Amino acid sequence: MLCSAMGPRGFPPLLLVLLSCCASASTQAVATPAVATPAMTQEDLNSTEATPAMTQEDLNSTEATPDMTQEDLNSTEATPDMTQEDLNSTEATTPVMTKEDLNSTTPATLRTSGSPRTPGTPRAPEQSGPRPTPVTDVAALCVCDLLPARCDVNCCCDPDCSPTDFSVFSACSVPVVTGDRQFCSQKAAVYSMNLTADPPHRVFKLIDQINPSIFCIHISNYKPALSFANPEVPNEDNFDRLIQASGGFTLSATSDGSSTATSDTPQPTKYEYGVPLQTAGTSAGSFLRLPSPLTSSLCTDENPAAFLVSQAFKCSRRVDIEECEQMEALSMAHYSSPAILRVPNSTTQVSIKIQSVLYQSLNHTLTRLEGHGVLRPSLVSTGQDRLCSNVVLEVKYSLLYTATGQIREAGLSLVLGTFSSTVTLLQQKFEIHFIQHDTKPVPRSGNPGYRVGLPLAAGFQPQKGSGIIQTTNRQGQFTILHSTGKQDCLASEGLRDPVLFGYNVQSGCQLRLTGTIPCELLAQKIQGLLRGQAFPDYVAAFGNSRAQDVQDWVPVRYVTHSSNMKGPCQLPVALGIEVKWTKYGSLLNPQARIVNVTAQLISIPEPLPGPERTIVISTTVTFVDVSAPAEAGFRAPPTINARLPFSFFFPFV
Repeated sequence: MLCSAMGPRGFPPLLLVLLSCCASASTQAVATPAVATPAMTQEDLNSTEATPAMTQEDLNSTEATPDMTQEDLNSTEATPDMTQEDLNSTEATTPVMTKEDLNSTTPATLRTSGSPRTPGTPRAPEQSGPRPTPVTDVAALCVCDLLPARCDVNCCCDPDCSPTDFSVFSACSVPVVTGDRQFCSQKAAVYSMNLTADPPHRVFKLIDQINPSIFCIHISNYKPALSFANPEVPNEDNFDRLIQASGGFTLSATSDGSSTATSDTPQPTKYEYGVPLQTAGTSAGSFLRLPSPLTSSLCTDENPAAFLVSQAFKCSRRVDIEECEQMEALSMAHYSSPAILRVPNSTTQVSIKIQSVLYQSLNHTLTRLEGHGVLRPSLVSTGQDRLCSNVVLEVKYSLLYTATGQIREAGLSLVLGTFSSTVTLLQQKFEIHFIQHDTKPVPRSGNPGYRVGLPLAAGFQPQKGSGIIQTTNRQGQFTILHSTGKQDCLASEGLRDPVLFGYNVQSGCQLRLTGTIPCELLAQKIQGLLRGQAFPDYVAAFGNSRAQDVQDWVPVRYVTHSSNMKGPCQLPVALGIEVKWTKYGSLLNPQARIVNVTAQLISIPEPLPGPERTIVISTTVTFVDVSAPAEAGFRAPPTINARLPFSFFFPFV
């Protein structure tokens, strides 16, 4: 079609083919001129100047040429000579030319590109699409705008803030807001405060931010990459297709829990913290249930009991006197019949043994039932009223577990009762707790306060924020020197006496030195004798303080006192421990509480050298009562805050 439209004075056919290829390539390239080329007028087309010859390099240029018509090809007009440098220049780029422009018979007008290219940046590949439009306008994006319809302090991008609000800002909490940081070039909103102005005001700039990473995205040719695909809503037409695409699913009418693990998944060999306790049954998702309130005070029977999670709930249950014998939640057998699996997914079962049953009468008196079996609710008529007896009011599970995460025993304690026909809501209580097998109770030095004669509880904290670490030997947590008849420190080096609450103690020994011993080594040896192997960092404030409750522990203040006499080396010779305690709580039963512990290490200069020297070292423990004297307290008299109406004395005042 192009060849037939040309006149006898047209270009050779080979030149036309090359021009057509150049035009088709220019439609794919992105023309981004920095300076627009002016449009050509009819007078320019009618010029009689000669057209310069075009070389092969001019035809192969990647820059787009102006739109040319049939008259342009046949014209003898003259245009300035263009060199290769002009074609490759980034200052002026010609617009895009399409194939329709070549076939047009009207004078062409130059069209400029809609997306200019920054000078010096690399040109986009021909096969890539244009950069997608930003999904979010960074100028309208504000990540610190937390309060609706209110100005957030120091949030310079908050649209609810007025110039008056900006004048009291000290800084911008979010100085820069950007979009997707993966692009090589993107828009960024920059906020700052001009505090030197009067009044101070906000400064806003919208800049182009360059990503220096070599892995940045220059142009995205996959439009859905920057947005989430809208999920297809299932309906009657596409339901079968969506099921096939997702791989299908299975439904089980008997399953009341999560789906069972596949055969490829290793089966657990022990219970872990928080894992629901499984029970024997036809369903693979059978668990020990512990009723609890959910959205209201009514009982919900779907709460599974979890391993090592002690719980206690109170809830109400709707009852009908006519149906009390058929309600499983009121039956004793409903809570004693399940058999707990020793470990998850095992065949070994642990039966629940009934340990005690108490019966609560209508006047709330409790009676212990002996030699009974499993009682079922029964409806009894008493005159004009009807009663339902043997109803479960309280349930308490006691589970004995081993250190390997296995259930060893399960006990059940019940409280049964009676309700009348006037009751529509019956309150029930459910509780479960866990006890570790083959463990001894931790000895205490009092509950809660210290008892005189019991050892102080002490330990150390390995790092800030962690609990207190104690030795298993209660008598060895806080110790002093052990005095012997021979008073030889080396003979009784490993013997220590515990610090007992309320006992003031003084102990010591003698250290005989022969020959010359370095002073530094001797000072280290004596300090080890005074302090022991593990001198504590913390002492429990109460006799029953737990190791995880760091706030109930008192730090030990360690103070060193040196002699005023100057010497090349100081030897520690005495350790004084002062424990301050106070009476805490009620005057009728005060509890001893430790409030301060101070350890003072006293040093003296090294004695003069000689063939034999003797150093006496000692340790003292003193308990000081710092309790404030009790004062009688009286309740403050009530104050009368009466207000009269303003017209009370009208018309006199």
